[in-house]
Parts: sequence; structure tokens; C-alpha cells
Amino acid sequence: MVQQTTQMLTDLYESDETAWLEAMAELIELGSLGDLDYLHLGEYLGDMARRDRREVESRLTTLMAHVLKSTCQADQHDNSWRATIILQRQELTKALGRGVLRNHAQTVLAEAYADAVELAAAETGLAVKTFPSECPYSLVQLLSPNFLEEQDS
Repeated sequence: MVQQTTQMLTDLYESDETAWLEAMAELIELGSLGDLDYLHLGEYLGDMARRDRREVESRLTTLMAHVLKSTCQADQHDNSWRATIILQRQELTKALGRGVLRNHAQTVLAEAYADAVELAAAETGLAVKTFPSECPYSLVQLLSPNFLEEQDS
């Protein structure tokens, strides 16, 4: 019976991840911890953690690229850049409120900045050397709701 349940859960994991997640949640709610698909559950949780870290890096890169574009091409500044900056800051603030991801953002700030410079250079046609070689922003500054106003002054 246990072997059959394990195979059913493996098949479900491979065919319908959402249904598999619902089955895992139901088993936990029932207290049937011995029936959990631990192999795939561990894999899934690890994948979720990596996805969350990638999302933080991506949003941080996009935020800084738009800040750089806005700063270096103030005359071409438009509302879509401002909206992107606000959206990325809001989404990062929500994600980073969950603890360990804030530490991750701080750890990858310099790497995300380098990616942001490359992206901003490609989007503006400006040379990479136009931008500061090291990140001029702290994570606290980037997440500040007043960041745009502080940059404009």
C-alpha cells in the first residue's frame, strides 16, 4: 500500500504539480506525515528558494537599470521609467520583508548593479564606462519610497 501511494504521488508530481501540492497539504493537515512525498517535497522547496532568490536579483537589477537610465538620461526621462522604478521598489520591499531574502539582496547588490549597468548601457546606447563602476546606492536607499525625489534633487 505504501509503495502504491508513493508511486501515485510521484506520478502526480510529474503530471500535475498543483494537484501534487494540494495532496501534500492535505496529508499534512491530516497528520499523515509518513505518507508525504519527501523526495519531491525537498526538491520542490529547494526550487522555490532558488526561484525567490532569482526574483530578488532580477527585480534589483531592473530597478537599478531604470534608476541609472533615469539619472544618465534625465532629458529622456519618461513616466514609464518612473513607473518601473516604483513597481520594482514596491515588489522588492514586499519580497524582502520575509527576512533571509533581504540578506540575499544585500549580498548580491554589487553583482546586480554590474548587470544593471550592462542592461542600462544596452538600452541607452551609452558606454558602460558612463556609469559609476561601483554601486552608488545602498539597499536602504533603493527601497526608500522617497528615493526618486532624492535623486531628482
